Amino acid sequence: MTGSNIGELLERLWQDYRQINPQAGAISRLLADEGETVANDHIALRTYGAARVDIDVIARPFVEAGYRNGGQYAFTAKKLVARHYEHPDGTLPKVFISALQLAQCSPGLRDIVAGLLEQVGDQTLKRPDLPVIGRPWKLSIGPYQALAAESEYAAWVAAFGFRANHFTLLVNALQRLSSLETLNAFLQDKGFALNTSGGEIKGSAKEYLAQSSTLAPKVQVEFSDGTLEIPGCYYEFARRYPLPDGRLFQGFVATSADKIFESTDRR
Repeated sequence: MTGSNIGELLERLWQDYRQINPQAGAISRLLADEGETVANDHIALRTYGAARVDIDVIARPFVEAGYRNGGQYAFTAKKLVARHYEHPDGTLPKVFISALQLAQCSPGLRDIVAGLLEQVGDQTLKRPDLPVIGRPWKLSIGPYQALAAESEYAAWVAAFGFRANHFTLLVNALQRLSSLETLNAFLQDKGFALNTSGGEIKGSAKEYLAQSSTLAPKVQVEFSDGTLEIPGCYYEFARRYPLPDGRLFQGFVATSADKIFESTDRR
């Protein structure tokens, strides 16, 4: 994938994400109206830890465009692993890709996921726009609910497929609302609900990263045998702090991200 194509892919990810999560566009406009600069820190994608769709597969279009591995993470309680990627062009957002460790899940969950993946041809998984193709399998309500009973993450991937789970506003680029406290208060005053799991703000300057996020608004999702209203995508906000050498920390903090994942949990 060329540099120009990565720009197209990032734009498609943003447009697809905004369709599912209109609040991201609304918040961006509100901040722009306040004279703030809206910059994207990172994009997050989700997948299953199966060889055909693992992190390496989802990351391929980004790696081909020059992105490189920037760090690896584990979320033991949620049975997830993740990796983030950075591009030498610092104006491009980081990409954070997580995957459910299927070997640690129940046989029932593994069977459902295997049935989904069997519906996807190899050519589909080689597409350069794989990270934004959406759901490439048929799914009925019963299997979705069975997945959700064990893993909210597994159910989200089954329902939404391959697309951005969230975009992340870089709070450092803001002027008047340059702290998470003031930004969160601004958003709540405008009627946006925030994820309070682990506190409204996860992390701190001591960890070089602080994060907050909205709760994913519910959207109507069509299944093969009906429609359900379930949480879609959310908008995250990240404030990065300088390391001892003066450079901004570019990684992620697993304990904070663990709680951010819960922004898409059913409520």
